[in-house]
Amino acid sequence: MDFTIENEYLAKGYKIICGTDEAGRGPLCGNVVAGACILPADVELPELNDSKKLTEKRREKLYSLITACALSWAVGEATPEEIDEYNILNASQLAMRRAVAKLTPSPDLTLVDGNVAREFPMDTVTIVGGDAKSPSIAAASILAKVTRDRQLYELDEKYPTLLLAKHKGYPTKAHYEMLKAYIAQNGEIPPIYRLSFLKNLDTK
Repeated sequence: MDFTIENEYLAKGYKIICGTDEAGRGPLCGNVVAGACILPADVELPELNDSKKLTEKRREKLYSLITACALSWAVGEATPEEIDEYNILNASQLAMRRAVAKLTPSPDLTLVDGNVAREFPMDTVTIVGGDAKSPSIAAASILAKVTRDRQLYELDEKYPTLLLAKHKGYPTKAHYEMLKAYIAQNGEIPPIYRLSFLKNLDTK
């Protein structure tokens, strides 16, 4: 992966380019987390790739390298309540805007993974599969994924019977069974869940 995309827009006159991506759109619980990153033009991160294609150990290593070398980096989040209120797509966009807003200096162009970019205060370019094409987006995807996984480990300590560290909140059969057992024992759905994702949950 090289800086072909970033260099294309630098040549068009943009001076500060960031990438942004999110993690956690599919899980039943937890925040959706976005990363944003401005990388130096000459940085070399040979293992950089889409976070989903990397092992957890390699993501953690790259997280340390990215946070050490980035000109600016940040994460932003949207809560389960915001996901229920705005829907997951809009909440993901909100998380990305929050991450980008924390960057200093502020970018004049944001490369957004996917095909949707809503209400960013600067120019945006959407790139489908951008986390495998743009180093800036790939770095952002790693920031987002590592941050969210760390959050799930913390939630696992709070709700050990749900086995969140194992399935990371994704809708596996085991996850549904553990959630049903929790509800049967406690009489309520834990507040970390996205209720709009549980409309078809059979708790009988």
